Formats: sequence, structure tokens, C-alpha cells
Amino acid sequence: MIINNFQTFSGEHCETTATGTLLANLGIELSEPMLFGIGEGLGYIIWNMKIMDFPFIGGRIKPDLITRNITGRLNLKLEVKETTSVKKAWHNVSEKIDKGIPVGLKLDCFHLEYFAEKIHFAGHYVTIYGYDGRYAYLIDTAQQGYEVKTTLASLQMARNERGPMSSKNLSYTIQRRGALPELKTIIPEAIVKNAEDYLNPPIKNMGYKGIAKTSREIKKWFATTSTQERDFTMTAMLMEKAGTGGSLFRNLYIDFLKESYELLQLDELQQGYISFHEIAGL
Repeated sequence: MIINNFQTFSGEHCETTATGTLLANLGIELSEPMLFGIGEGLGYIIWNMKIMDFPFIGGRIKPDLITRNITGRLNLKLEVKETTSVKKAWHNVSEKIDKGIPVGLKLDCFHLEYFAEKIHFAGHYVTIYGYDGRYAYLIDTAQQGYEVKTTLASLQMARNERGPMSSKNLSYTIQRRGALPELKTIIPEAIVKNAEDYLNPPIKNMGYKGIAKTSREIKKWFATTSTQERDFTMTAMLMEKAGTGGSLFRNLYIDFLKESYELLQLDELQQGYISFHEIAGL
């Protein structure tokens, strides 16, 4: 079963790619930077646990929240399903596909057969738009192949994996439920809310406090590993190339600000020039 007239969406970051794909199939066309920005996606975290081989540096907010923020700001209905039953988990997906509705999935990319780098990361997102007796047909990020497929068995393992950032076979769909708000009204709100969260982190491992902590702690990391070159190289690769859009999601957010500035400035031309800070209410 392959969804007819399925609309694809190409992106660099997994969650905005998956959610952007679902929106495209609702006739909602927004750029990936715009989705990341109105999803209040910019963040920072340094994460170190005893079970981890090496500390993790992240540049976005928690998994799932970007999609919740996007759908909330766009007045869309988000339906999320989780279950510990692999049988029910597949039913949650297949019943939607059979009705012509694409589904977003959260899973561990380690088990996906088309992934060249085999590392466990249970906060990865894809869109499934079809299946047959052996394969699931997916949309992933551009760097992972874009239109890809994996066996149903590997997809089941990926969805059912446990560990940091994992969910219980999470799947989600999005529906319209009324008129979309104008971007010029929601962009400033999203910018201000993202900035407030970044400047008021709940713990010292997050936001601007997390960056300061990293600058102090990173010197100690050389003594915590016997494979320094491998671990620091992997950290750098994850920051620059693992779906972050470069510079740990900062490039995506810069593009969002540029796109927002152009959109809002054009909208205000008749009133004369005003600065972006005035537009955003900062």
C-alpha cells in the first residue's frame, strides 16, 4: 500500500523533515527554517550519564516539543499514539496508511538498514507513506537518502528500542482544524518564547548556562576517555552533520530569522522602516 499523490519534503533535520512532510500533505508549505523557528527549536544541552561512553552536546529543545509547538501555533490537530505492544504499534500506523494518511514515527536509527553510521539514537524521526509484505517506505533527511526503505522487521526493532530519548513505539498524525493563523502574528511570539526559555533554563545543563558549563567541563573530558580522537571527532560530527543543519542548529535558526525579517519587513513597508527587534517585541 503506497499513498497516492503523496507529497515529499526535503530537509536536514529529522523532526522538521518528518513534520514538514505531514504538513506538505495537508497543503501547508513552509520552509524547514520557518518550521524550526515557529517550533521554538533552538536550545542547548550538555548531557552526561554514567551509562554513556562520552558526554552528549545538543543544540535543540527536547524531542517531540518542536512538533507540538508547530502544530499548536498553526492551529492544527496533533494525534500522538504510544504503546508497548508491537502489534498494536503497527496497527496504529497501517490503519492510517490504508486511509491515505502519512504517519510520523519516532525511533532508534541504529536498526534502520539504510543508515551507514550504526549508532544508537532513539530520538530520530521519519515519515512512513507506504508498505508491502517486506518493506516500509520512508522519508528521511536528505543526508540519509531522502526517499528510502527498510524491512518491516528492522522498523519494528527501531520503534520498539529502549534507552535515552526513546518512546513507546510513538507515531503521530496531523490534521487541519480551522483557518491557519498569519505568520506575521506567530513569528514574534515564537521568537520571544524561545528566547525566554533559553535565558531561563530549568537546570544548569541547558540554555546559556549549559554553554558556560560546557566551557568548564570540556577540559576534563580528555582524561575521561582513552579514545580521545574518536570521541571528540564523533562529537564534532554530531554537532555539524548529524541533522543539525550545521553549527548545532544555529544555521537553521539564522535562516529562520532572515526569512522572518524579510517577511515582516515587507509587510510593514507602508508604515516605514522598523527594526527587527521592534517587530519581535524584544
